[in-house]
Amino acid sequence: MKKSVTIYDISKKLNISAATVSRALNNHPKISQKTKELVLNAAKELNYIQNTLAQSLKSGKTNRVGIIVPYINSSFFSSVIRGIEEELTPHGYHVIICQSHEDVNLEKKQLSTLLNAQVDGIFMSVSKTTEDTKHIENAKSKTPIIFFDRKKDIAGISTVVIDDYKAGYLATEHLIEQGCRKVCHLLGDLRLEIYQNRYNGYLDALKDNGILLNKDYVIPIESSVEDGIEATKKLWKLASPPDAIFSASDYAALGVCQELRNNNIRIPQDVTVIGFSNEPFTQYMELPISSVDQTPDIMGKISAQVFLEYINENFSGISIEKKVVLNPQLYIRESSKRK
Repeated sequence: MKKSVTIYDISKKLNISAATVSRALNNHPKISQKTKELVLNAAKELNYIQNTLAQSLKSGKTNRVGIIVPYINSSFFSSVIRGIEEELTPHGYHVIICQSHEDVNLEKKQLSTLLNAQVDGIFMSVSKTTEDTKHIENAKSKTPIIFFDRKKDIAGISTVVIDDYKAGYLATEHLIEQGCRKVCHLLGDLRLEIYQNRYNGYLDALKDNGILLNKDYVIPIESSVEDGIEATKKLWKLASPPDAIFSASDYAALGVCQELRNNNIRIPQDVTVIGFSNEPFTQYMELPISSVDQTPDIMGKISAQVFLEYINENFSGISIEKKVVLNPQLYIRESSKRK
């Protein structure tokens, strides 16, 4: 069996100390660029492979972080992940991505797997079936956890979210400013705080504009095109259908637009529509859909910055829980623009 090349083989070849070789391989600032290049070239020539396990045992760090999301086949979560990676990669971190598929039991298993992998931190957007949070509370004592978008109020865990209340308020206010008085809300799953906050923003915007709530105009949905279609069919069975629809999901908003157009109901002349998340398809349709942007790339980058700050604070013995709230952005397009 061929013997593995060590830093001592490199030091012997270059006639420098093993300590200098180690520092050069780890990009130590006190080692000159010329020495680093010599060491890296020699390491490549000798087929040297760094022992990451030994490094992690020595430093107490694995330079790995975990990300748990409900699913990755949406532009929102994939954009958040990209933002985290872009911020952490220059610091030498590698990312392990897990999906909960909205299943709290799978979420628990993934959390356990990441802890066993000794990740240096975990970024998490909780599943909609997560009600008991003991598994998260137990995990936070072993590694730092940062919630993004979907969160639970747990002491000691930092959060990065958008102001969903403000987003719901602004979306509803925009529809009212277009002359609409019968504003419907397609409501997301209230087990998640983000949808409760959007709903509260909708309610307060109606109230502040002197519009009484019509409970027939509030319809619970999943984030799917099919649910948007079915909700629209239900609304148009009412004696007085709405003249505006604020959907907590872009996909449901797409279903709304399809069903309205199939029934020759004009958008925005007869009904205005606005969605949520600013999915890429919203701006490229024949009738572009207005939407609330959650700035997912910024959310990812700031989540990563919060983690890096935590690591630095921990070295100094100080750790501060951070609550970051980002401003939503309204993108007004043809589906809601009357004025």
